[in-house]
Amino acid sequence: MPVLNEGINLKIMLKILRATIEIPHEVVIVYDSLDDDSIPVIESMQKNSYPNLRGIHNQRGRGVANAIKSGVDAARGEYILVIAADDIGPVLAVDDMVSLMGEGCDLISATRYAHGGRLLGGYFISRFLSRIANRLFYFLSGSALTDSTIGIKMFRRSIFNHIKLEAKPIGWAVAFELAIKSQLAGLRLGEVPIISINRFYGGKSSFKLGPWVIEYSKWFLWGLWNLYSSGKWRCNVSVKVPEKIVSKRKK
Repeated sequence: MPVLNEGINLKIMLKILRATIEIPHEVVIVYDSLDDDSIPVIESMQKNSYPNLRGIHNQRGRGVANAIKSGVDAARGEYILVIAADDIGPVLAVDDMVSLMGEGCDLISATRYAHGGRLLGGYFISRFLSRIANRLFYFLSGSALTDSTIGIKMFRRSIFNHIKLEAKPIGWAVAFELAIKSQLAGLRLGEVPIISINRFYGGKSSFKLGPWVIEYSKWFLWGLWNLYSSGKWRCNVSVKVPEKIVSKRKK
């Protein structure tokens, strides 16, 4: 979980994680700066109620991409879930993601745009661009995923170091890159719907329109070109949520 002064959100998110995740797990919180206000929350909960919680100082350089790499290096689990501190929706999908991993998927993406998923909150322009870009990319590139840009991804630890991630530390562009390169590598992909409520508890977003549009557009075009030229266009490897899992969640 990459954080940047998410103390308020983190306190609530960790309580929800502790109450809902029943499988053996650890939580690795990655921060860029030693004065991040998330650190006192980590230390307090680690001592009092969440012993399998760790804080990691990202020394690779600022940004989500480097935080994810630092977190994966520090993690001990077989499955890695990247999750944001300000969105409770993905927490409710963890069981479904683990189930699909157990059925042979290498990478699972959450989706806000299919199978009943929804996106709420955040800036209107951000929501609009995300929906349009993902829909266009899905149809133009033949992506196996309906929501390639979302940062919520679960993957096998063994595949991560075989995918060279090069996105600039701008927003969650690295998650878009990871989705594209996973399909190019011929990995087995799946997706699980979530209801994403951006910044449900408040806090300040890092969204910056200009740099985000430039970086995401670069990977959009790169993905189109490489999926077409490699013959991975319309690659039929996507695994959707099994009916038995959907029915369990609805009961």
